[in-house]
Amino acid sequence: MNNEGQNETNQVVAEALRPYGTSIFTEMSVLANAHGAVNLSQGFPDFDGPEAIRNKAAEAIKRGPNQYVLSYGIPALREALARKMERFYGISVDPETEITVTGGATEGLCATLLGILEPGDEVILLEPSYETYAPVSAMAGAKIRYVSLEGPEFALPKEKLAEAFNPRTKAIMINNPQNPCCKTFTREELSYIGELCIQYGAYAIGDEVYEHLVYDGREHATLLTIPELKDRCFVISSTAKTFSMTGWKIGYVIAAPALSRAVRMSHQFIIFCGQGPLQEAMAFAIDFPDGYYRELLADYTKKRNRLSDALASLGFQVFPTAGTYYLLVDIRSLGFDDDVSFCRMLTEKAGVAAIPCSCFWNNRSRGRELVRFCFCKKDETLDEAIKRLTAFLGN
Repeated sequence: MNNEGQNETNQVVAEALRPYGTSIFTEMSVLANAHGAVNLSQGFPDFDGPEAIRNKAAEAIKRGPNQYVLSYGIPALREALARKMERFYGISVDPETEITVTGGATEGLCATLLGILEPGDEVILLEPSYETYAPVSAMAGAKIRYVSLEGPEFALPKEKLAEAFNPRTKAIMINNPQNPCCKTFTREELSYIGELCIQYGAYAIGDEVYEHLVYDGREHATLLTIPELKDRCFVISSTAKTFSMTGWKIGYVIAAPALSRAVRMSHQFIIFCGQGPLQEAMAFAIDFPDGYYRELLADYTKKRNRLSDALASLGFQVFPTAGTYYLLVDIRSLGFDDDVSFCRMLTEKAGVAAIPCSCFWNNRSRGRELVRFCFCKKDETLDEAIKRLTAFLGN
């Protein structure tokens, strides 16, 4: 696009969105398709979830009705989610007043922020942060304060975080397990955040979509189990990662009744409701026996180790993955220091696509040494990627 066309586009796009441009995930997937690359960039599986879930959805579509459903989700799904929270975390959630079914976790995030933010409120984002958080906060008219996690462990910088909180702080976003650095927040870290939220009358918004992908004996600490946050948190999650159906966009927000009312108020004006048959199928899926969740974790643990070992053998410095289905590597160990050019080269010449991590920082000079690979792929896909990387980097 020439400068004139770019200027015209900027005049049309809302000012709050102009700094953000096209999603890096879209850019890398388009580049991967153009070069026939193995796509280890965008975080979606190259396989579908259990056939039994798809059969349930097909049955529901055939049976009907295929009309609008209750705005905040069909009762069967909300009740299944309440059972899930009791089953995995030992907490009681009211499906009528505390659960809102959304169009994926992204719409849940949008509904939450638009439901609670006033122009001029401040939102704290922990960097590296998932790319959706800043644009949606900006759409709501909020000012963003960035606080960077401290590597190489990506620990919570308590003093800097305390300095970021102030009387205008309305919310802090917590991605746990964290994408892209693959850490899991400790209960102590979350309690510290909770104390700051109490002190300043702020809310904590937890993006917990990878809650069932926590490795090596760790346990996921949902915000709802943190005493300081119980009545001032919004827990956002999704069925996409757990059941490998990212295209279905079935997410949800769990919060205290007063907070849920704010979510529902905005949600009804964003999409009004989700897809009834898909919600019915996911209600069925959530009640799968414990064996399903154990096998999911065991399978992804093998995939993580498979790719991690291969990348390490090729000379990458590989960070440990405590949660999510990603691996983070430092490309300086191979003599590179520009993540964007490295990922483009890798896609075009090696035939493997990854994500440059500088896009997860507000200041794009940060994170330029880091690249993210996803391992939510078939074993043969991972093997082909490893084969291509070995052939390219070996030369």
